[in-house]
Amino acid sequence: MTALDADVTHAVTNQSTPLADVNLYACDRALRDAYAHHAHGASDAALQALGVQAGSAAMQAHARLANIHRPELHTHDRYGRRIDEVEFHPSYHTLLGGAVAAGLHGTPWARGPGAHLERAAGFILYTQLEPSVLCPVSMTYAVTPALRGNAAVFDDWFGKLASPAYEPALRAMPTKPGVMMGMGMTEKQGGSDVRANTTQARHVEDDAWGARHEIVGHKWFFSAPMCDAFLILAQAPAGLSCFFLPRVLPDGSRNAIRIQRLKDKLGNHANASSEVEFTGASAWLVGEAGRGVAQILEMGNLTRLDCALGTAGLMRGAVALALHHTAERRAFGKLLAEQPLMKNVLADIALESEAATALAMRLARAVDAEDDAFERTMRRVLTPVAKFWICKRGSALAQEAMECLGGNGYVEEHGEGVMARIYREMPLNSIWEGAGNIMALDLLRALRKRDAGTVEALAEELAPARPMNASFDAFAGALLGRFGDAADGGGDEAGARRLAQDVALAVQASLLARHAPDFMFDAYCRSRLDGGGPRIFGTLPSGTTFDSIIARAMPH
Repeated sequence: MTALDADVTHAVTNQSTPLADVNLYACDRALRDAYAHHAHGASDAALQALGVQAGSAAMQAHARLANIHRPELHTHDRYGRRIDEVEFHPSYHTLLGGAVAAGLHGTPWARGPGAHLERAAGFILYTQLEPSVLCPVSMTYAVTPALRGNAAVFDDWFGKLASPAYEPALRAMPTKPGVMMGMGMTEKQGGSDVRANTTQARHVEDDAWGARHEIVGHKWFFSAPMCDAFLILAQAPAGLSCFFLPRVLPDGSRNAIRIQRLKDKLGNHANASSEVEFTGASAWLVGEAGRGVAQILEMGNLTRLDCALGTAGLMRGAVALALHHTAERRAFGKLLAEQPLMKNVLADIALESEAATALAMRLARAVDAEDDAFERTMRRVLTPVAKFWICKRGSALAQEAMECLGGNGYVEEHGEGVMARIYREMPLNSIWEGAGNIMALDLLRALRKRDAGTVEALAEELAPARPMNASFDAFAGALLGRFGDAADGGGDEAGARRLAQDVALAVQASLLARHAPDFMFDAYCRSRLDGGGPRIFGTLPSGTTFDSIIARAMPH
């Protein structure tokens, strides 16, 4: 074989190009339309800028490096002193700094109306870049309002929690331009059943931050252990209570938090998740003693919002990669995207992705309008519904999108395989902050509060779309009947997942009717509401406007 023959043999042809240096916001029509609908004319200039940053090749390189150079735990320094520090690759800090600068953490709590909506759209965008760094971002967002339960701590820490400055060094809060916070709830023996927690809190004294306690115990999942402080649950004489636990104490000394090891996880590799023990750590009571479960439920509602937002972002990322690849790859004499059956698959996952974005942004609007009674009710209903359904559909969509890339989608290739990273990431949001059964049961609890007005609120939410499609009208009518039965104490727990699914389907359809083209609403109703609910992807009925759906979702 000649040298020329060898060159021809190894020539690379018919491979798609990297999807890089694109404005993730500008090319996401679903997100733009949802934001415009809920934000009522607010400027999206900040989201345009974030879309450019999150879609840049330079930031994608940081995401790759942060994933392949995983966090490392250092329990002691070279002199034998206990330090309990986690070392990250510099790219991790670049990524986390970008999220903080964009105000995706505690910043919305310092701003006016619309801040949570803009933050939600930004969270969807940044997730497509790298979701791992958003764990401490999400926890900081969730715990910031909970700190109001200790006015002295809130007054000292709020300005730093809302600051757009990121400082990774471990030192006392007053010396830092900005701080991050985490949460520690889960223990080995309890999991979601936090009432089984055994970590103990013993009152020591009252000081400038209130009732200081000594904490002895452990946490089985303690994510982002290099945060500046945490809210934890521990047993006090009055019962399970919430405590503020800083890494560095007011006197500058390090708190007695021992990081035992880092978790070896399926995905989420750039983020450090750990197991810790508290050996007489100092912590201050937040809220009323014995009311720790109520505190964590309020924080959990916000992190569950982020699970829905994050999964919607991952879904959009997977769809964008699938569309980009199939628009450049040829097989059997045509582009993959021109093959009729591939069109069905692409249109179906694009439809699912847009519906997920619509539902996640609707929940964000309910969080933003916290002073509105109707929105508070919708937030109570939609939080478990969105967390349950979007996260469940995310893993199935990621598998289908990966299949569009074939073997290339399954290959990691030193972190270059973004689709594989998305696939490994997908199950996390479904598990974190309450798995599917917890969410379905939470929906039943919301319904069974006699004075909650949940049935009336859902009917009002669905009303605008009911005259527009016969399938939707029939589905919504039957659902409201079942909803009413559950609110009256009927409906068994074994059917709670189906109820959560059907609420999600109805709300998603109603949202598409309001801020998506008619062909999206029609295709959704025909494929999701007729014939027993969602099926495997790629089974949209004949007559679907495949080309229009694909064109709307194309990331170019």
